[in-house]
Amino acid sequence: MELPTPSDLARLRDIRASSPADIARSFSTRGRRPILAGDKRLLIVAADHPARGALGVGGNPMAMANRYELLQRLALALAHPGVDGVLATPDVLEDLAVLGLLEGKIAVGSMNRGGLRGAMYEMDDRYTAYDIAGIVASGLDFAKILIRINLSDRGSVDTLERTARVVTEAAAAGVPIMLEPFVSRWSIKRLLNDLSTDAVITSIAIASALGSTSAFSWLKLPVVPEMERVMEASTLPTLLLGGELMGAPDAVYDAWVSALALPGVRGLVAGRSVLYPPDNDVVAAVDAVAALVHGDND
Repeated sequence: MELPTPSDLARLRDIRASSPADIARSFSTRGRRPILAGDKRLLIVAADHPARGALGVGGNPMAMANRYELLQRLALALAHPGVDGVLATPDVLEDLAVLGLLEGKIAVGSMNRGGLRGAMYEMDDRYTAYDIAGIVASGLDFAKILIRINLSDRGSVDTLERTARVVTEAAAAGVPIMLEPFVSRWSIKRLLNDLSTDAVITSIAIASALGSTSAFSWLKLPVVPEMERVMEASTLPTLLLGGELMGAPDAVYDAWVSALALPGVRGLVAGRSVLYPPDNDVVAAVDAVAALVHGDND
């Protein structure tokens, strides 16, 4: 897999302007793979942050604003044999498909959330990107949704109802769906996710029961203290949330390794931690995280 050249990017722009139907053909002709193969572990790279207006990394509030740079970083990550796929909204996945970067990779369609950080409507988490029909039409392999549960905000019941409907639709279409649940609360006009062990367990209990069947449901969970207790809360296959590295990488990696060894954990979804690492070395970051997930078998 080669990095996109200036001519590749020019072709992408031309297709978007003059031949938009070619985008669908890029999806229909791409090579697909089973969800679980080889060691049955998954490393998925997440790139749905821009759609939430979350462009910052570290001290740079606009780090993810340059789409061409993001595509280059995604190309570097997807070139690694230990990276199994990518999670993104339609605009990013379409760019990657046209550039031929989804060959043999799992494509996870983010349904995104409407409740943007800092907005007066932040808890209104209606879905604003893919729907299940669009995921099926594009031949994607997985769906992903976020579920923020705020007991002091009436909007949460709408989120739960919408999510239950989507889980049912995904199962009817045979599409695995990744549920990322949080118990959230207001704190001085800011919405915070409660990352205590008990709160994560509570979110799992609620999310696991959504929809008329959980047969196609997966969980995407943060790594928190007492992960043994967390993983005892559900039989659903689980991917760990590998967010931005806020502390010493070695300490974070140690926590991931311990959690990856637990029954039910199938792998890791990593975003800014591999695409925008502190030292800006994407290849080294992907090497390190792929080794955590796949060992020396990637």
